[in-house]
Amino acid sequence: MTAIRVIALFTLRESLRRRVFTVVAILTVVFLALYGLGIWRLYAELDRNQLDGTGVKIEIVAGATVLGLAMFATLFLGTVLAVFLTLGAVRGDAERGLLQPLLVRPVSRRDLLLGRYVAAAGVCALYVAGVFLAAAILTWALGGWWPDHMLGPTLGLMLGVAILAALSLAGSVFLSATANGIAVFMVFGAGLVAGLLGQIGEALAAGTLQDVSTGASWLLPFEGLYQAGLSGLTADTIGFTRFAIDLGPFGGAQSAGPGLWVWAIVYLGLVGAWALRGFARRDL
Repeated sequence: MTAIRVIALFTLRESLRRRVFTVVAILTVVFLALYGLGIWRLYAELDRNQLDGTGVKIEIVAGATVLGLAMFATLFLGTVLAVFLTLGAVRGDAERGLLQPLLVRPVSRRDLLLGRYVAAAGVCALYVAGVFLAAAILTWALGGWWPDHMLGPTLGLMLGVAILAALSLAGSVFLSATANGIAVFMVFGAGLVAGLLGQIGEALAAGTLQDVSTGASWLLPFEGLYQAGLSGLTADTIGFTRFAIDLGPFGGAQSAGPGLWVWAIVYLGLVGAWALRGFARRDL
C-alpha cells in the first residue's frame, strides 16, 4: 500500500508540474460562469403562467432540463481530466524512459498501475462530485429548484468517470498517448450516441433502436449510470410535469436497478485485470 500511495502522489505532482489541473480549472470556471448566467437569464425571462391549466410546473421542467444538461457537461469535463491524467501513463512514460527508474526499485508493475489509477480516479471522482454540486447549488440559488435526489446521480457520475479513467489507463498500456486520447473520446462519444439512439427509439416506438441503446449502455456502463442519474433528478416528480420532462431534452433518462451498479463495479474490475495482464506482458 505504501508503494501505491507513493506512486499516486508522484502522479499528482507530475500533473501539477504539467499544469493539467490549471487547464481543467480554467475550463470549469468558464463552464460554471456560463451555466450561472444561463440559469439567471432563464428564470428571469421564464413565464411561470405559460402552462396554467395544464398542471405542468414550468420552473421544474426548466430546472430539471438545464441541470440534466449540466450533468452531461460535468461528465465530459471529468472525462477530459481523466484522459489528461492517464493518456500516456504507461506507454508514453516508457518511451520517454520514465518508467524504468521506478521499476528497478522495489515497485511492482501492479503497484505502479494501481497507484496511477488511484490518483486519476480519486481526483476525477471528487472533481465531478464538486462540479455537479456547484451546478445544483447555482440552480437552486438562481432558479429556486432543487433535484429530488442528489446522492444517486452524484455517485453515478463518480463511478462513471472512474470507469472512463480505467479505460484510459488500460489504453495507455497498448496505445500511444495521442491514439489513446482519441480512442477514449470516441468511446465516450459512442456512449452519447447510444443515449441519443434510445431517445429516438422511444420517440418513434422503435424497439430495435431501444434494444441497441440498452445494450450499448451495458457495454459502456458509464452511459447507463449517466442515464440513471438523470432519472434520479426527478424521480419523485409525478403527473403532467413528469410527462413534460420526459418529452423534452431531458428525455434520455432511464431508471436502473441495482444490477447496473453491480455490473459497473464488475466491469471496472475486468478493465483493471485486462490492464494488469497487458502491462505484465509488455516489454519496457
